Amino acid sequence: MSNKSAPSRPAPRLYLAPPPLDDPSSLIAELPALLGAADVAAVLLRLKETDQRTMISRIKALAPPVQNSGAALLLDGHVELVARGGADGAHLAGIAALEEALPSLKPDRIAGVGALTTRHDSMTAGEMGADYVLFGEPDGRGQRPSREAIAERLQWWAELFEPSCVGYAASCEEAAEFAGAGADFVLVGDFIWADPRGPKTALEEVGQAVRKAYAAAAKAAKAGTTSAE
Repeated sequence: MSNKSAPSRPAPRLYLAPPPLDDPSSLIAELPALLGAADVAAVLLRLKETDQRTMISRIKALAPPVQNSGAALLLDGHVELVARGGADGAHLAGIAALEEALPSLKPDRIAGVGALTTRHDSMTAGEMGADYVLFGEPDGRGQRPSREAIAERLQWWAELFEPSCVGYAASCEEAAEFAGAGADFVLVGDFIWADPRGPKTALEEVGQAVRKAYAAAAKAAKAGTTSAE
């Protein structure tokens, strides 16, 4: 693991988490516009529980429009369906799930992990080979750390460790703050679809806010480096 200074890291990209999926047709129809509205690096597919054959068919329906746009398709859990559905990887909840999934995902597919309540868990995940660590998502009771605590954790990770860090944003304002704090990716989900202007407009706004916050943070870091010299 090596140090990543703010001015040298690329601008954060978005990680899009659509609502839990039952019928994929409506999402397939709106994906091209959504993925063209901002710099989306990956889409997190949250599948509603049903039989495996149906879930695999839904993954296969979503994979081409996501992957043809240059983004990766990750499954929320369901590691056993990643290869069969043609997905690019999986997001796991916690160290135990990551450890169990790594043999089937690596080295060819992405293994991301969240539900990391302590710094020690985060470092353990990085050492195990996680491709990214996610900070700030709700727990089983819907509780999240404060915005300030999430930003602090992202800044800590970005300054010290090499694997990517992802900030879970519940608003455009959070997305901008996490981008400025050092997130490599910003996960945006439910609030995008809840926006009365529509998800495309909301996503465009988030993308602009993230770029602006990153540019401001990079400028400040460069100024600090210059003054220190």
